[in-house]
Amino acid sequence: MNIRPPKNTRTEPLTLKERLAALRNLPALFKLVWETSPGLTVVNALLRIARSAMPVALLYVGKLIIDQVIFLTRHHSADTTYLWQLVGVEFGLAILTDALSRAITLMDALLGDLFSNHTSVKIMAHAATLDLDQFEDAVFYDKLERARQQTIGRTMLLSQVMSQVQDLITMGFLAAGLMAFNPWLIILLLIAIIPAFLGESYFNDQSYALTRGQTPERRELDYVRYLGASDETAKEVKIFDLSDFIIDRFRHLSNKFYLENKRLSISRSLWGTLFAIMGSIGYYAAYVVIILRAVDGSVTIGELAFLAGSFRQLRTLLEGILSRFTAVSQGAIYLRDFFEFFEIEPKIKPAVHPLPFPKIIQQGFTFDNVGFRYLNSERWANRHLSFTLHPGEKLALVGENGAGKTTLVKLLARLYDPTEGRILLDGIDLREYDLADLRLNVGIIFQDYLRYQMTFAQNIAVGNISQQFNRPLIEAAAKQSLADTLAAKLPGAYDQQLGKRFAQGVELSGGEWQKVALARAYMRDAQLLILDEPTSALDARAEFTVFERFAELTKGKSAVLISHRFSTVRMADRILVLEKGELIEIGSHPELITKGGRYAELFNLQAMGYR
Repeated sequence: MNIRPPKNTRTEPLTLKERLAALRNLPALFKLVWETSPGLTVVNALLRIARSAMPVALLYVGKLIIDQVIFLTRHHSADTTYLWQLVGVEFGLAILTDALSRAITLMDALLGDLFSNHTSVKIMAHAATLDLDQFEDAVFYDKLERARQQTIGRTMLLSQVMSQVQDLITMGFLAAGLMAFNPWLIILLLIAIIPAFLGESYFNDQSYALTRGQTPERRELDYVRYLGASDETAKEVKIFDLSDFIIDRFRHLSNKFYLENKRLSISRSLWGTLFAIMGSIGYYAAYVVIILRAVDGSVTIGELAFLAGSFRQLRTLLEGILSRFTAVSQGAIYLRDFFEFFEIEPKIKPAVHPLPFPKIIQQGFTFDNVGFRYLNSERWANRHLSFTLHPGEKLALVGENGAGKTTLVKLLARLYDPTEGRILLDGIDLREYDLADLRLNVGIIFQDYLRYQMTFAQNIAVGNISQQFNRPLIEAAAKQSLADTLAAKLPGAYDQQLGKRFAQGVELSGGEWQKVALARAYMRDAQLLILDEPTSALDARAEFTVFERFAELTKGKSAVLISHRFSTVRMADRILVLEKGELIEIGSHPELITKGGRYAELFNLQAMGYR
């Protein structure tokens, strides 16, 4: 169990130029946030603008209060009206500051939830447009995983950018006062802060490179965690005593990540302490200058408090801005992972002027020297396939595991496009037909069908989800697959929750699940039906009954059957025999038996097992 990082996984730190270039992703982020909720976005921006003026207002009112107190003390005045007015104003500003901060936090939280939902929907919608073989590629899956990770907390990036603007406005007011007093203080402040900024930038780059490089193994860690604690794996984990093996693998991976993160964290902490000391030296040097000016009478005590407070806040703000700039650029780099996913395009393209699927198939499906090879694979899954599936014909596919049977039916349903050759429908390339219309007219049930943790009716309705509320159609489909008798036994009948993931759920046996899955094939009025070993959990007699019923119910329609049981296979009009992805025999059961080739050999081998 060892997932190798894909060849293009980058693990070295990014350059400053690359980080700055990543900021180009921010406009696209703002567009997404605006799409999520224009109203909340505007309110958030206005609240932050108002909040940016609060620090300088509080400092200035504080200066006025101190100067007024000193004035009253020196002149022994009893008129404190103005003083208490100032205190009232400061109190009001403090309340307003707190209210604005809480309102901003609320807006960020609401916008964050909406944005997470919005981007998750976009990822699912885009994933639905991509090709099946892309999901079987490790590089693609890493991009998908990183994109998923960006759906949560990406509004934090927007919050950081808006906080930058807010703090820059505040700094403008504070810096104006300091520069009027002594411009050298600003220079001293920059000298003290820049080393910390560069250090933070460096370690953020290291952190990004480390996280990106760990993506494939992180997926393995999540998978191992799932294996070790899941209702679907518990049976085999116990029977094969796999717990120690799984725990050891998890411990190895998690400790590896811990040690890598530990080294980086320790280095970051040590250098961060050094930079913080440099910043403190710069701050207190400036503080000394301000105190000396207050001692010689160049500034009032109130001005001393204002200037010291301004410098202290400027230092904090500047540190925050520089540090946040690194975080923003870093977030923009991570955001690139999100947008890279949306740049992936499907290879199966819809026709420019698509043709509707024939109302009645006239000539059938013709494979013209079709070959298919999976992405990054040198081996052909299918090669040199040339045959015709005639209208209304029942065709069975026979071959050992890995012979290319499932790949062939996926090509027929246009889940894949041929690497070479072409597939014709009524003499026209399958690529010229409307893809959605094609899929609607092809019903296919695979051996590894999904067991949805939904109601009995919904599990059937997924075969034609547009008819999910058509209860008569669902019940008719269940009757055709013999699942209706099963529904009658369940406490909630067609509304019974299936699976154990949710409360009141009922688990079905393998054979019962297969009857539910078969009902999906009858949910649409498809002209081509494909059954790819969906009855493997049934015994030979039950499978024969199912296929006999299937043949009766699909009269006049084309069908492709895949089964390892020759008692079922022989029911087909013709049988196509595959070996290493290539067609080696095709004909009816009697013809192939008479021929004495590969089919006859496999048939006799299985027949001997029943003697």
